[in-house]
Amino acid sequence: MYKDIPCGDSAFILKTGDDISVKTNLAVRKLLFFLENQNFNGVVDFIPSYNELMICYDPAIISYDRLLSNFRSLEADFDKIELPESSVIHVPVLYGGEAGPDLHEVAVFSGLSEEEVIKIHCSESYYVYMLGFTPGFCYLGGMDERIATPRKKTPRLTIPAGAVGIADKQTGIYPIESPGGWQLIGKTPLRLFDPAGKPEFLIRAGDFMKFIPVTEKEYKDILNKVEERVFEITKSKKV
Repeated sequence: MYKDIPCGDSAFILKTGDDISVKTNLAVRKLLFFLENQNFNGVVDFIPSYNELMICYDPAIISYDRLLSNFRSLEADFDKIELPESSVIHVPVLYGGEAGPDLHEVAVFSGLSEEEVIKIHCSESYYVYMLGFTPGFCYLGGMDERIATPRKKTPRLTIPAGAVGIADKQTGIYPIESPGGWQLIGKTPLRLFDPAGKPEFLIRAGDFMKFIPVTEKEYKDILNKVEERVFEITKSKKV
């Protein structure tokens, strides 16, 4: 069962649980995958999050009660949903130096060497719960708490696209240039968001992200291929 929560006169939320977990998020993804393939007249958008799916609709076309009734009539089919297989996306990262000016600060706070921080950061396959905040920004789960580091007290006004950072118990990548307060430990040459690309977003909710350390030369070589649109993303299956 999914709890429905009205949100004004043109949206409602289907809540799959109160926790943040892969299992709860899987239920959100199943709902999204199923409902996107239904012909609901009047639905204008779906907005997934950690444990909820917001359904936006046009009340001039369909009422809340009617739309919810349509949804409930299909609820018995939800358990039959099979999602597309998730991929592990390998993300090359140049750590430290100008690419990661806060790597030393993270190491000092964690009581580790910079090399140990990098090794720990690259040891996980991070689950992508959702995209949001800015186009292509991935909300990741699974970072090792040994390298958890508070946000900067004074955020930077400009952070370049591709910057890899840590904020408290989270890690992530800035997909576009923006302000931000995360501790920057590296940079990837990949484009997580490319308006001219097909698809526009490199990584999907439900995928996994694996950070791969690269040298400065490897970074520049990959960047050149990305700019020429000839770089092939490395993917693997989740074991």
